[in-house]
Amino acid sequence: MTATPKTPAPRTAALMRRGAEFLGTEYAILCGAMSWVSERNLVSAISNAGGFGVIACGAMTPELLDKEIAATKALTDKPFGVNLITMHPALFDLIEVCAKHKVGHVVLAGGIPPKGSVEAIKAFGAKVLVFAPTLALAKKLLRSGADALVIEGSEAGGHIGPVSTSVLAQEFLPALAEDHVVFVAGGIGRGEMIASYLEMGASGVQLGTRFACATESIAHPAFKAAFFRGNARDAVASVQVDPRLPVIPVRALKNKGTEEFTAKQVEVAKLLDEGKLDMAAAQLEIEHFWAGALRRAVIDGDVERGSVMAGQSVGMVTKEEPVAEIIAQLMAESEEALSRR
Repeated sequence: MTATPKTPAPRTAALMRRGAEFLGTEYAILCGAMSWVSERNLVSAISNAGGFGVIACGAMTPELLDKEIAATKALTDKPFGVNLITMHPALFDLIEVCAKHKVGHVVLAGGIPPKGSVEAIKAFGAKVLVFAPTLALAKKLLRSGADALVIEGSEAGGHIGPVSTSVLAQEFLPALAEDHVVFVAGGIGRGEMIASYLEMGASGVQLGTRFACATESIAHPAFKAAFFRGNARDAVASVQVDPRLPVIPVRALKNKGTEEFTAKQVEVAKLLDEGKLDMAAAQLEIEHFWAGALRRAVIDGDVERGSVMAGQSVGMVTKEEPVAEIIAQLMAESEEALSRR
C-alpha cells in the first residue's frame, strides 16, 4: 500500500478532532454504507486514505459477512466499521461475526435496535453508532448505550427520512453536540458544507453519493455513467402506495425501476389483504425487492430497471476519481471556507 500525501488542513482537523479520535482515523469522514458498493475495495481505500470505510452488510448471510470482513482486513490495517440492518433475521449471528473479527465500530441502521443488540455489540468492546429520526429517540438511544449518532437528512441516497439535513442539524446539534459524538449526513457534496456542519458542532460527516463512483468502487461503468449524467432533480424519493405498508422511502435516480417498485407495493398489499403475508413478511418482501434491484444496477449495470440509489448531491459527481483525491479535495474546500471566516 502506497502512502497518500495528506492535505494540511489544521482548522478542519481541529474541528474534526473529537470525531477522528472516536473513529481512530485521520479525518472524521465516514463513507455511508451502500449495499453492493461499500465492499472490501471501496471500504479499504477510504480507510487507507484517512477516512472511515463502512462495510454494508445489507442482506448478507453471516458466512458472507465473515468473508467480507476478512477480505477487507487483508487490504487495510486501518480502522473500518460494519453496518448492520436492524431488521435482519440473523442480526445476532452477524454481531457474533463482528465480535470474532474484533470489529471496532458497528453501525445499526434501518430502525430501532432490537432489545439486547446494543449490549451484544458493546460486550466485545466495539463502539455503536445509531441513526435517529427524532431528537427524543436520539436521546433515548444515547441513554441506552449508543456511543455516537448519525443524523441523516432526506437529501441522502437510499433509505431516507422526511426531514432535510439542514433542519435536523439545527435541531439536533445544539441539543446533543456538546456531550455526544454526532455525525451529519445527507446531501453533502463539497467541503464548504462540511465546514458549516463542523462549526455547528458536528464531530464529523458521512458521505455516500460522492464515493459511489470512486475509481476503487466496483460499481458497473453504466451505474457510474448514470451518476455523471444525473442532477439533483433526477434523484427522487419513492412513493408509498398503501399507508399500511411499512415502506421507508428510498431516493434513487428516476427510471423504469421506480415504476416497478410502485407495482411491487400493490402486489404486496394484495397479499396482505389476502392474509398470505403478515406485516413483518411484507416489509421483508419490500427489502428483498430493493436488494435485488440495487444489485441489478450496481453489479449488472442495468440502470433502466435496477435501482440507481443516489442522493441529491449526485450533480456534484461528474467523473471517476480516486478516493484519496476526493477526500483531499473535501478537506481543502473545508479549510479554505474556514480560513475565510
